[in-house]
Amino acid sequence: MRPPDCFSRPFVRRTAVLAAVLLCTSPVLAQAQRPVVRAQAPDATPANGRGKVADVVVRGNKLLATQQIVYMLKTRPGIEYNSETVQEDVRTLFATKQYADVRVNYTNRPDGGVTVEFTVREFPNVVEKITYLGAKHLSDDDLGTATGVRVDAPLDPVANKIACQNITRKYNESGRPFASCVLVSGGNPGDREVVFQITEGPKVAVSDIQITGNTFVTAAVLRSHLNSGSHLGGLVFSDFNPLMADADVGKLEEYYRDFGFQDVRVSRELQWAPDGRTVVLLFHVQEGPRYRIKDIPQPVNAKSLSVEELQRLSKVKPGDFYSGRLLGEDVTRIKDYYGYEGRLARVTPVPYFSKDTPGIVTVQYEIEERPPSRVGEILITGNTRTKQGVIADELEIFPGQILSYPDLRASERNLARRGIFKSSPDGAIHPTISVLDEDGDNPYKTICVQVEEADTGSFIIGAGVTSDAGLTGSVVLNERNFDWLNPPWSIDDVLNGRAWRGAGQELRLEAVPGTQLQRYSATFREPRLFDSLFSLTLGGYYYTRNFDEYNETRLGARVGIGRQINKNWSASVGLRVENVGVNDVGTGLGGIPPVDYTSVQGNNFLVGLRSSVTRDTRDSYLRPTEGSQFEASYEQCFGKATFPLFNLDANKYFTVYQRNDGTGRHVLALHSQFAIAGDSTPVYERFFGGGFRSIRGFQFRGVGPDVNGYKTGGDFMFLNSLEYQVPLTARDQIYAVGFLDSGTVESNIRNWSDYRVSAGFGFRFVVPLMGPVPIALDFGFPLVKGPQDRTQLFSFYLGFYKF
Repeated sequence: MRPPDCFSRPFVRRTAVLAAVLLCTSPVLAQAQRPVVRAQAPDATPANGRGKVADVVVRGNKLLATQQIVYMLKTRPGIEYNSETVQEDVRTLFATKQYADVRVNYTNRPDGGVTVEFTVREFPNVVEKITYLGAKHLSDDDLGTATGVRVDAPLDPVANKIACQNITRKYNESGRPFASCVLVSGGNPGDREVVFQITEGPKVAVSDIQITGNTFVTAAVLRSHLNSGSHLGGLVFSDFNPLMADADVGKLEEYYRDFGFQDVRVSRELQWAPDGRTVVLLFHVQEGPRYRIKDIPQPVNAKSLSVEELQRLSKVKPGDFYSGRLLGEDVTRIKDYYGYEGRLARVTPVPYFSKDTPGIVTVQYEIEERPPSRVGEILITGNTRTKQGVIADELEIFPGQILSYPDLRASERNLARRGIFKSSPDGAIHPTISVLDEDGDNPYKTICVQVEEADTGSFIIGAGVTSDAGLTGSVVLNERNFDWLNPPWSIDDVLNGRAWRGAGQELRLEAVPGTQLQRYSATFREPRLFDSLFSLTLGGYYYTRNFDEYNETRLGARVGIGRQINKNWSASVGLRVENVGVNDVGTGLGGIPPVDYTSVQGNNFLVGLRSSVTRDTRDSYLRPTEGSQFEASYEQCFGKATFPLFNLDANKYFTVYQRNDGTGRHVLALHSQFAIAGDSTPVYERFFGGGFRSIRGFQFRGVGPDVNGYKTGGDFMFLNSLEYQVPLTARDQIYAVGFLDSGTVESNIRNWSDYRVSAGFGFRFVVPLMGPVPIALDFGFPLVKGPQDRTQLFSFYLGFYKF
């Protein structure tokens, strides 16, 4: 994410435009159009800046009135003469691109004043016509954006020559490395028409990327860090961009240096196909030695804390490989240690590479301490739709408090967790909170909160198929930054996306028609109820599901209140009110249905009051590799039947192996679920086992008590799963799994008749924009089963979504 910018947007735009203009005109200043300052009868008074400007005279202007030019100048009557100010005025006049030359003369007056005279020479012509000859694959608008040349603008020969170079660069970026441009007209002061003769050349594709000399990681891993692309199975080719290929050399060297290869050298070679239509990018890597850290990094210049105290914070050990990531974690710990008391410590790791002993580096942490500070003004920028209060609610700082830097980082995590601001899984992009004027003497520091709003609304149309629920469609309207008090007041509110947005609420409308399952629901969530730490969730739903034994419908509503206790712990209470319909009992199986089903046919009113507590330390919600998740819940149900539901669910993740750069993690995942229901629990609330997320190798709801061929569910369930995940690709988007599932579902906890065990393997395909596990294929083989269990070799989940 770009650094925080707490200046006004118009100021930034004007500054950027002026910088771009000065950059483009630098060749002009360096050649014939460089401003010339000549003095007539100079003396010490104006040269030393002690004389006052008596008059400012402008000569040679025709296109702009004198008063308009004078208004642009900073040199004005009554101020002290300053040669640097005059030079700045000259640059300002050149930046208008209307003058071929600007000359300045000053004259000393008898009264001690100075007359400053600006003589301008305007460009003789304006651009009357622009022609792009030979352009077939880029439009005139695209080329005009690249050149910046406009009709009726002053004709600038130097700028036109630069524009020709920009056209070539534009074609190179679009995969045409042989493109060229010749300025046919517009290169002379007397021209009136600008004509670019363009030779586009053939489009070139990257047929392959090869890397030699690498031993640290495989070529596939290195390719995943490049911007240049290659073909996919020989079917899809990416465009060849010479500038991007050159930049990839730097990316590879940066990658290696971050892991301690300080002497790495990377060169690039192009291997052209005979027809010149494809090219192989060949990167030659000379890794050099990988440096190890000689001793524990030594803090220097620390005044209020001892060296020993700071070294105890370090996780870097002698003999560890030099790593920017490890040193960065040490720096964060030291800064946080200072920051708990509001003291600012600037910590800079400084490596000293040994010339006598290759591969050895000594590191010092240079510390610059600052006295305690307090929070001053809090500036929030970057939010165009989100209300200031929504962002302020996530901050753990307030004006006047001791400035604690750990609180700043906690506030960043809170903002990222909301899901309405741009954040990347690796943490490279996220909301940032910085301290302005850290080195200033003012003890009250201005805090700048910089966010970049994400696309919070989505309309999803898709389809999916699973072995448990059959074929389903999906239509979802979801808005994560909803505001029910902000209806559209004009058509502009709808077109620019401001309507119904800005309060950080979430609204989800979902319709899922299918062959076996149908679900229609509406959910509203307020993360900060009345600006407190509590959240509110409201929902209504209609659900139908065809089982082998019967057809079930549910019409109901839910309300829940949650509370994030700290970084890891949260708690919630909820209420559900619904009508459960049990219909068509026995139509799928025949025979005599058991009383478990016949006793609940028709409508069943149900009210459930649920409470839960959750602890979550997973390092990722998409594919956890470390940490754990634990949830304990209890629900007391009333209505046609009164019964309790108790559930414990735990997951633990271990990284067993990883590549040298930390990717390609082999993960051991453990899962256990322990659930108990009351003796009076009706069949539609009991537990069933088997299927994709239960005991694989058995059918969905194929494990549990059986009466007359009808699965009646159990009041007790105990499931365990051990899964080992191995990535098969460099980007970790395809990985294989091996699993051992076991468990049982019994009529009550006192009677254990069969404990099932299955083993198998499967594959996971993670495709961008299709969710964390859009395609899952599992083959399960029952090793121990009950006499009436229903087995199933293959279980799968397929989901294809279009945004």
